[in-house]
This record gives sequence, C-alpha cells and structure tokens, in this order.
Amino acid sequence: MTPVIRLLLCDDELLAVQRLQDLLERIDGVEIIGTAASGTAALADIAALAPDAVLLDIEMPALDGFDVVEELARTGEAAPLIVFVTAYPHFAASAFETGATDFLTKPIRLGRLQTAIDRIRRSIEDRSAQSRLQDLAGQLDALRRERAGDLTEPRHLWVQRRGETVRVDLDRVDWVAAEGEYVRLYLGDANYLHRESLTAILEQLDAQRFTRIHRSCIVNRDRIASVRRLPTGSYQLTTDTGNRLPVGRSYRRAVREMIANGRIISC
Repeated sequence: MTPVIRLLLCDDELLAVQRLQDLLERIDGVEIIGTAASGTAALADIAALAPDAVLLDIEMPALDGFDVVEELARTGEAAPLIVFVTAYPHFAASAFETGATDFLTKPIRLGRLQTAIDRIRRSIEDRSAQSRLQDLAGQLDALRRERAGDLTEPRHLWVQRRGETVRVDLDRVDWVAAEGEYVRLYLGDANYLHRESLTAILEQLDAQRFTRIHRSCIVNRDRIASVRRLPTGSYQLTTDTGNRLPVGRSYRRAVREMIANGRIISC
C-alpha cells in the first residue's frame, strides 16, 4: 500500500486555502493534517504535526514563505518538503531548480497539483527533506532579489546535471531547443537539459537579444551568422558555430525584420 502523504497548507488567504482543500480531496493518497494562516503559525504546526510536506504561500505579511524556510533551516530539525505557492508565474519558473520540491502558481489547477503531489512522493523516496531545505535556504537571497525585480545581476538559471547544480548565465546562451517537457540550452560546446517550457524560458530572456524563430526554438540574435531562403520558400538560420536552425512559418516576419534592420545577413 502506498503511504499517505501528510500535508500542511499555509496561506493567509482563506479562499486560497479552501480551493487547495477542494482540489486535494480529489487526489488519492494525501491527507491534510492542518492549515496555517501565517508564517509563525506554520512554524508552530510543523513542529507539532511533523507533516511530510508544506504547501507554502510566498506572499504573507510579517513572516513570509522565505522566512519560514530560513527558520526551518536554521533550527536544523527534521523538516518537511517545501512546495512554494505564488501568484507570480515568471518568478516560479525561474526559481524552479532550487531545493524546493515544486512551485505552484495561482490559480492552481488540478492536473498541476497532481504533478506536485507526484513529485513530493518521489522526493520522499529518493532524498531527505532536510537536504532539500538546506539547498533552498542557500538560494533565498537570489529568490528574494528576483521577487523584488532586481535585474542588476545577469539573468541566470540553476540547472541539474550529473548530480550537481550548474549556474547557466542566460545572456550567454546561443540558442534554445524544446525537447518534450524540457528545453536544451546551448552555450558554445556545452549544452544543458532543463525542465521548463520554451515559453517560460523566453519570458526570462532579454527581449532585445533573443527571438523565437520556431515553435520549438529560440535563438540569440547576436549568434546568427546568416539566413538562407530555401527553394520551398522557408528560411534557415545558421549560427556562428555552424548550427542550422529552421524558421517556422509563423516566425518568418520576425526574421525578415531582422534582415531589414541589418541585424543578420541574408544569403
């Protein structure tokens, strides 16, 4: 029999908690053992109830979700898995590769919540919550800066690769290709697989530098060496590293504008 996952819900908005409760009632193998309306209450409930995981709202007065994580990491006691809940989708996407088990964006949908529960279950099986919490606590300063809209530092992602977490500077990316539920980021001779949609990645890239040229491809305009019009009427871009990238029908206008503006060379 699959063990039941014991959940604590923490959100200062009553309607948000009620919606989570309604959705979780439709998912097998979970039990809501408590709800907390503040970060302080969450810490008390975690200590008293020892939940397997906490669905933790980021935006709360006084003690927010980040503060709760920081306090749990400081005490060093047995800790639950953390699933952050946020109303800011761009923030959730860019912060996904931290020690948090998952990030849910409001309004939460049943299918997405089921995915988060599945990740919690896998995490319980393959990694200790305390280890994840320490990883997450180490990223809090960066996450707080992103929430505040601090763009003074270069855009970056933290990507998992062969058991380590690698920082990828997004401004140095040559091009990005979709691979199912993942994207592959190409930087020179290196490439990194990252679990995120192409649309979510595009929102994090510099719009003055990157262009989507296909439903499955984004390119750094500074890396385009030439563009060729094929006998079929379609276009093909060549990067300065020799990669040939197709241009989708819906994106031809953007390529023609780059040619007209002298950004790339047509041949």
